[in-house]
Parts: sequence; structure tokens; C-alpha cells
Amino acid sequence: MKGILYAVGVGPGDPELLTLKAVRRMRECPVIAIPHRDPTRCTAYRIAVQAVPEILGKQLVCVDIPMTKDAACIAKSHREGIALLAACLEEGKHVALLTLGDSLIYASSMYLLEGIKALGYETEAVSGIPSFCAAAARFQIPLVKNSEELHILPASYQIDEGLKLPGVKVLMKAGSRMQEVKQQLLQGSYEVAMVENCGMPGERIARSAKDIPEDAGYYSLMIVRNAD
Repeated sequence: MKGILYAVGVGPGDPELLTLKAVRRMRECPVIAIPHRDPTRCTAYRIAVQAVPEILGKQLVCVDIPMTKDAACIAKSHREGIALLAACLEEGKHVALLTLGDSLIYASSMYLLEGIKALGYETEAVSGIPSFCAAAARFQIPLVKNSEELHILPASYQIDEGLKLPGVKVLMKAGSRMQEVKQQLLQGSYEVAMVENCGMPGERIARSAKDIPEDAGYYSLMIVRNAD
């Protein structure tokens, strides 16, 4: 009997925000897979270990997913990762593939899940609390209210048109473009709430665009509303 691949969202950072189902899948699976070549640097793994310390004794598969927009490099890493996971599944081992936040929101796990499914293996996606939901709770502000629309934008790409959309904009994954994004927000009339490393050590918040730190890192997220 072949194994099942579970793409498990571990939430945004606080280990107490893992779902019961995510915890159960990690406990049940003999193999834990992570989207990184180094478990000590994998945020999803570090979060999971705090909630489910017994995964330290399980077989660990490291799928190296480089932070790049190079399509050929990304495709190669996905092929290699799918092969590693398929080898475990072929042995009849169930695999929990950990991913930060939700397993299907800007997550590398969804490409691996699709590849494994295409090979004929059984798969399951386990939802995790998204970072923008945790950020809204951190600020105790409504993410959306009444008839407001919600738009999720990958801020590492162009967001000019996205900022013109009605309703609330969530800017994720700004990365090296953070200061450029900050300047775009300063040029408009917006209410901005930013959190970096939400629920994790080193968490920082800003309640306006001008207060966004110059060195804000990759795990920064902004909730943007048009000012009244």
C-alpha cells in the first residue's frame, strides 16, 4: 500500500495556532518533509516542533525550494522534491509536508502536492491559519466589514493596479521590495497596519506607512485601507 502526502499548514508563527488536524497529521506520519535544505532555518519546522516535539524523532526529508523567480531553477527544485517525496510514498510511508501559514496560499507545497497527485498518489491539504487573519487579530481590526472586498496581493511584484482596487488590500511577500512598497503607500492616502514575524520572536508592528522599519524582512505583511 502506498503512502499519502499531507500538505500541512502550520499557521503564521504562534505554535498555539496550529489546528488540531495539523497536529494529528504530524503525529501520525512517520515522515516529516520541509521546504528547506536546513531544518534549523526552516520557519515552518521550528514552529511545528514547539507544538509537536515528537516530530524530532521522525524521518526528515528536506526539499530545497530556493527563493528565486528563476523559472528553470524553480522547476528543477520541484522535480527533485517530488522525486524525494514519491520515494517515501512508494515505500508505503505517509508524509506530512510542512508549510508556513496555509498550505495553498502562496505556498511551495501546492506545487509539490500537484506533482505528487499527477503521479497517482493520494494527497490531502490541511488548512492552516493564514498570516493575514493572524495579523488582523494582532491589531484587533476587522479584516473586512460590511460589503468590503478583500484583495490579496504578492507585493514582490508590481502592485500599482492592485492598490487601486476597492476595499482592503493585503500585501504579502514584499521581500527586497519593501522600501519601494513603503514609498508607494506614502504617496497615497491609506490606513496601513504592518506586522513582521507575526506571533514569532522578533515580532514588530507599525500602525502607519511612515513607521514601517527600514529593515523590515520577508515575513512582513501589510493590511491597507483607503483613508476616509
